[in-house]
Amino acid sequence: MKRNLLSVASLLFGTLFLFMGNGLQGILLPVRGNLEGYATTTLGLLGTSWAAGFVIGCLVAPKLVRRVGHVRAFSGFIAIIAIIALVSGIIIHPVWWVLLRAVTGFATAGTSMIIESWLNERATNESRGAIFSLYIAITLFGVVAGQMMIPLEDVRTPVLFMICGIFYCIAMLPTTLSTAASPQPLKAVKLDLPALYRNSPVSCLGILLVGIANGAYGTLGAVFGAGSGLSDTSIAIMMSATIFAGALMQLPAGRLSDRIDRRHVLAAMSAIAALAGLLLAILQPSSPYFIIGLVVLYGAVANTLYPIAVAHANDYASAEDFVKVSGGLLLLYGIGTIIGPTIGGPVMSMINPHALFLVTAVAHVLITAYAIIRSRMRAAVPVGDRDAYTTIPTATSQTLTPESMSLANPGPSKTPETGDPALKYS
Repeated sequence: MKRNLLSVASLLFGTLFLFMGNGLQGILLPVRGNLEGYATTTLGLLGTSWAAGFVIGCLVAPKLVRRVGHVRAFSGFIAIIAIIALVSGIIIHPVWWVLLRAVTGFATAGTSMIIESWLNERATNESRGAIFSLYIAITLFGVVAGQMMIPLEDVRTPVLFMICGIFYCIAMLPTTLSTAASPQPLKAVKLDLPALYRNSPVSCLGILLVGIANGAYGTLGAVFGAGSGLSDTSIAIMMSATIFAGALMQLPAGRLSDRIDRRHVLAAMSAIAALAGLLLAILQPSSPYFIIGLVVLYGAVANTLYPIAVAHANDYASAEDFVKVSGGLLLLYGIGTIIGPTIGGPVMSMINPHALFLVTAVAHVLITAYAIIRSRMRAAVPVGDRDAYTTIPTATSQTLTPESMSLANPGPSKTPETGDPALKYS
């Protein structure tokens, strides 16, 4: 175990700085854009373009990596991200920011897939869980550390953009200077969304709606904070606390879903998220403590929905199809994160900043209703036949790719059924 962890230590060190840059840049752009007077619709498009670029990157990046190799592709992708971070601090223009954000999303997908494939190849079945958990912990810590740097410097200056560039350059060094052999070429995952829907309608629709809610909040949460009168420090605390609350809630929610029908847990968590969102939208609190408290409650339950839905889909799938199922669900989640900011921005512009949570509440109410309806149409998988729940903190799930699902799932653990090994439609 120790030998396996040491073999990926330098890669994980670079990952930490990559996500520190991602976390800082992700909150810096909407905060700076809000100070520049950009319309909320425009700020929403920053998230839309990033998500679109990330989805395209998940589909196209493997071909580029196979063509030029992991190290060259990784260096190229990070160089692009670093250049864009620096250019964004020089050219303060909404159109350029939206266009460049799409390229950043594309390159981020490439870097994430390379890191995850590297970790996947170094991991054994015995160390896989530890490496995946450590990787997720590092991504969460990196994002939070980056976000918490916002109060350290005036966002009106280019200094924080320069710090982003520095983080990205540091992230490039461990992999570039490593003498370790590159992993095998990335494998493309063939997706079949109609079959995936037949396998688990709740997971498909639920994850699409989770993507809409998470995409809207992830992009416009900082804008909501600024519009509610929060300081830069309070905004950073709010966004970071949401991530930690979601991470802490993963285990109890997962264990509960292992004991009872996952759809009931999905419905309950969605209902709480909808209630927290409606309270924020209707009460429109001005107290920073009240705002942060409700948002943390929202994040704690909202960030449990994705992994529960993935586990529910895997309950009905054959073990050899786990990566295919997860890849399809990630694609649906990515589509949702494109839709969410696109809707959230105009709604906030037409009503007020608190209306962001009307968008999330509608998505969560729909999840609750559909999960309850489907639970009455189809029996739950017996507890002994369910797939093991895997924690996936969705505050950073846009940076998870099909490669991460290979890392999280060591391979077939169920007894394959006879006949067609495709998805089970029970």
